[in-house]
Amino acid sequence: MSTGTRADAGVAGKPVAPARTALVTGASRGIGRAIAVGLTAAGLDVALLARDAARLQDVADEVTAAGGGRAVVVTADVTDAGAVAAAVAAAEAEIGGIDLLVNNAGRVDAEVPLWEADPDEWWAILETNVRGPFLLARTVVPGMIARGGGRVVDLNSGAGSHDMVGASAYNASKTALLRLGANLHRSGYDRGLRTFEVAPGVVQTDMTGSMVMHQGRTEWTPVERTVEMVVAIAGGGLDAFSGSFVRVTHDSPASLQAALDDAARDERVVPGPDGRRLRVTRWGDDDPMPGELPAR
Repeated sequence: MSTGTRADAGVAGKPVAPARTALVTGASRGIGRAIAVGLTAAGLDVALLARDAARLQDVADEVTAAGGGRAVVVTADVTDAGAVAAAVAAAEAEIGGIDLLVNNAGRVDAEVPLWEADPDEWWAILETNVRGPFLLARTVVPGMIARGGGRVVDLNSGAGSHDMVGASAYNASKTALLRLGANLHRSGYDRGLRTFEVAPGVVQTDMTGSMVMHQGRTEWTPVERTVEMVVAIAGGGLDAFSGSFVRVTHDSPASLQAALDDAARDERVVPGPDGRRLRVTRWGDDDPMPGELPAR
């Protein structure tokens, strides 16, 4: 089994062809819709997945009017294993094997302390935000590997990399998703799988508009930054950052490419074994815990 050593040493690994097809979850509105439209504008054929067929058809009609790649509609609840399997099969029957999976579907819980959280709502958030990406990857990735490789993008969040107050299910789920993506990276890199955790910043959507922490906000992260990043990932130019967390409020395809260019000049490793990974922070130089934790 791969340990991820080659990837974490900054070695490029075998080349993976640019994506020709994609599946985007949560594609009926918000960030997912923008990503799907952006990918088809870049020439990819895209399967649009969500629960609302009518909304998805609106997106498909928009794509058809704009030209570019094709868009096909498949419906599923991402927490339902059978529905996910059927949706992926239907998508692949229409556009061929999926080269790029974008796990975008997500929910947020009430912004209350954990001890005030509703247990059923709390678990439902985990189901959508963690079980959903797990089921999609479990269904799509084997085909990617059989064809020589592919890419998975998880729409993550600052909630995956930072502590939060309230919304404990969202905080826990995005942290778990970050770890899930790292596991995919280590397990699949040598088999041609490239995995990315992309945080879109604070985009103005139905979800963020409902959150107390964003009430009164006037500055939002343009969704185009996320679209630009996902399109660049689809093209293969950012494969050196597989396994990494990127946040579009700070990163762009150009800035990441500049980091690679700098690394080539002074032989630094980008992103390296600890770069943009989830780690326990040492309390100082006298902390006996090593910088990199043991495997077990």
